[in-house]
Amino acid sequence: MTVPHASPDRRTQMGAVAFAIAGVLFAVYEVVAPRADETTLDGASAWASAGWSIAHISAIVGLILIPLGYGAIRGFLDGTPQERTAYLAAVIGYIGSGLTISYYGAEVYGLKAIGERALADVDPSLTDVGNDFRLDPTAMTVFVIGLLLIAVAAVLASIAVWRSGSLPRWSAVPLAVLLATMLPQFFFPHVARIAWGVLVAIAALWLATALWRASRGRS
Repeated sequence: MTVPHASPDRRTQMGAVAFAIAGVLFAVYEVVAPRADETTLDGASAWASAGWSIAHISAIVGLILIPLGYGAIRGFLDGTPQERTAYLAAVIGYIGSGLTISYYGAEVYGLKAIGERALADVDPSLTDVGNDFRLDPTAMTVFVIGLLLIAVAAVLASIAVWRSGSLPRWSAVPLAVLLATMLPQFFFPHVARIAWGVLVAIAALWLATALWRASRGRS
């Protein structure tokens, strides 16, 4: 059976779209997520809110799309010395996103249930359960490893783009820098986290534009 195969130009354009959507979703994640003292009923209300679910599902989808974009870069660089670097970026990115998504899934579903129960029982002490599993050593280890792999993948992708000679050198650097700071940004004030999300969107759109233009240049 013949397996359908997209042309390199089409694949590159799909990668550009993936980066663009992912960037917007990261901005949505930071802008929409409610922030409150998570040891109080206000925190429980935040967990139970639609904004909490929308924000974290946006982050999950964004984390899925970013490695797809790296795969498109690999396809664009097919047959060049930088294809292997882009391939490693995609593989490591998939693994990193998978590990990170497992933690986000617990947050979007588990914390929502805990928040709803705390509100129903008017018992802020139930939020301790959520904070206990969020800070569980196993959960935190998986989360941190995932974020570190996301950073490594972003750096590898930027190296592949920089050395490619066929894509603007700086087009992947801002996104790599921002994704490398995904872990420390969790400790930023709310306004700074929103700024980080918006910058990710801008950086991803820049890379998406570079890929799209490069794909048109090949047609």
